[in-house]
Amino acid sequence: MLRFEVTTDKARIDFDAVYRFLNGESNWAEGIPRDLFDRAMRNALCFAGHLEGEQIAFARVITDYATFANLVDVFVVPEYRGNGYATRLLEAVFAHSDLQGLRRFTLATRDKHALYVKFGFHAPLMPETLMERYFPDMYKAT
Repeated sequence: MLRFEVTTDKARIDFDAVYRFLNGESNWAEGIPRDLFDRAMRNALCFAGHLEGEQIAFARVITDYATFANLVDVFVVPEYRGNGYATRLLEAVFAHSDLQGLRRFTLATRDKHALYVKFGFHAPLMPETLMERYFPDMYKAT
């Protein structure tokens, strides 16, 4: 069996690879400026999944480490999808000692809902209490 390991050690995360994926292949961060990406990574808890030493997966958590967290930027590179690596990555995220006892964990996603349901996510129980400021074209060149 191939060895899959998850790390939060930022020295072991290939942020250039993460940036290439988010900027070029994601539907949520396409066009993000590198300096903004770097600031986002510095200010979050980052998880990288390595298969036999090669980084193939990533997730980021924005949190206050006390009451709230938001799961973002979750991906497995396309050639490794369908092998359970996203599940294993998320198991590591939700087992992380700094993320225990949080009252709310949020996620915004267009797809893979069945994956996230396995980890307790569901549609908001009271959607009328949730609001957002959203600028979907923020990174698009004008």
